[in-house]
Amino acid sequence: MTPDKEYSVIGLMSGTSLDGVDVAFCNFSYTAQSWHYAVTHAQTYPYSPEWKSKLLEAERCSGLDLISLHKEYGDYLGALVLKFLERYSLKPDFISSHGHTIFHQPEKRITFQLGDGAFIAAKTGITTISDFRNLDVALCGQGAPLVPIGDELLFGAYDQCLNLGGFSNISFNDSVSRKAFDICPVNIVLNYLMAQHFGADYDKDGKQGRAGAVNIQLLDQLNNLEFFSQLPPKSLGKEWVLENMIPLIEASSVPNTDKLRTVYENIAIQIAQTIDRLPGNQILVTGGGAYNKFLMELIGEKTSKNITVPDHLITEFKEALIFAFLGLLRYRNIPNCLRDVTGAKQDNTGGIIHRI
Repeated sequence: MTPDKEYSVIGLMSGTSLDGVDVAFCNFSYTAQSWHYAVTHAQTYPYSPEWKSKLLEAERCSGLDLISLHKEYGDYLGALVLKFLERYSLKPDFISSHGHTIFHQPEKRITFQLGDGAFIAAKTGITTISDFRNLDVALCGQGAPLVPIGDELLFGAYDQCLNLGGFSNISFNDSVSRKAFDICPVNIVLNYLMAQHFGADYDKDGKQGRAGAVNIQLLDQLNNLEFFSQLPPKSLGKEWVLENMIPLIEASSVPNTDKLRTVYENIAIQIAQTIDRLPGNQILVTGGGAYNKFLMELIGEKTSKNITVPDHLITEFKEALIFAFLGLLRYRNIPNCLRDVTGAKQDNTGGIIHRI
């Protein structure tokens, strides 16, 4: 399979930690029976307080208001892309947008990513691909993680690819096929605790967490949450955190600094145990959590496997890069979602193409 050209694609990603919108300009080619990529320009556009509030409140909107916000957010994403393209004088072949997840309840066959691709296309005048998860969920899959096929085809030199974002997820090859699943909440719960109890958006370098002490009782309660013992395929959403993890943490009477430190311990234990029981020794770690020095120290102390954090562009923009790649696979009608990962009835080619 040889593409008839090289492709330039804008990848758009907004994670549950609400850091902002990642925009990456990516080039792809296929030579010597393998895919090649380059991220030439990338930028994160932080959310304004108004947009943060809208995204946080979206799950409580009426149906009509949610549809309206879906269009408004698509228009907003389109405006960011135009700003980005103008700044760097770029012209992509198309845009590939993950959107911002509002609902993810695959057990109810529900997943919803805000950001209407039609409005992105209309705003930019550029063909846009969006809504990557819905087909897989319709096929009785988890609709997540979607990154593994990109891990396999772009980062196959590593035995495991670990992402530390709002949630941690991991992908790897066993003796049969690519596998992947969510491990545990990371920034979504750390950032919640920082905002609620310390008046900050996030715990820079893990300094606040480092100051606390592990509470064994709370740690045991966290580690015994049912999700952690479930077998894949499995995925996490904000709803699970709000229903299962936050009430448990807030019900504890320990000091807030110790709560935070204990959550760090839970995260590091769940991740290290997962790394250790999976095949291979070379681990690629990306996502915003890779910059959290304390978290990385804790994980490193609990596993003897070789951990690699790549350069800034890949560490911060790997998910935007891979969603650009998923869009390219959709554009060329190549499966971009693996049933062995999600548990769907079949491999599928997710994404709606809005042609301009």
